Amino acid sequence: MGVQQIDLIQLHNLVEPEEWEVAHAPGGVVEGLVQARDEGLVRFIGVTGHGTRIPAVHLRSLERFPYDSVLFPYNFTMMSDPVYSATVEELIGVCAAGGTAVQTIKAVARRRWPADSTEPHFSWYEPLPAGDALRRAVAYVLSRPGVFLNTSSDGRLLGAILDAAVEAADAPTAELMEADAAELGITPLFDGAALERI
Repeated sequence: MGVQQIDLIQLHNLVEPEEWEVAHAPGGVVEGLVQARDEGLVRFIGVTGHGTRIPAVHLRSLERFPYDSVLFPYNFTMMSDPVYSATVEELIGVCAAGGTAVQTIKAVARRRWPADSTEPHFSWYEPLPAGDALRRAVAYVLSRPGVFLNTSSDGRLLGAILDAAVEAADAPTAELMEADAAELGITPLFDGAALERI
């Protein structure tokens, strides 16, 4: 790759119990990543995940190993679920206490693609269009101290998301976020069942 050191290696979607056990077992992936860090090949080690289960799994992972970063879904509709929100709050508290970076994904997710959609798909989910709702979605995340926002995988929105990040100030009101959800049909991508393994 033409680099002597990688900034961050993340274990992707470490959610399933059997994969989690293998990764954290003696001689497992985590041990190998620590060796790579000790040799100067990588600076930081992170863990990622999708779905409603991931904040709880990240809490368990942080009990086993002091990861440098975690990554999970964070947006208004997901945080409107009281169970998910409570676990996220616990995770953010643990991360703050331990100096673990908190990365978020799906800030500008609108919904899963409708089955009858004929639009080109540049992401596995339908993102919000550029505009006021997207700006509010970005502000919702960035108004939270200590939380990082990762952009959408739909590269066409990169400029709009970066512009929104520069403009972001206070969190939008719940009323505005609820109005956006109603107008645009914004729904959680993850519901504890379908697509949890993505």
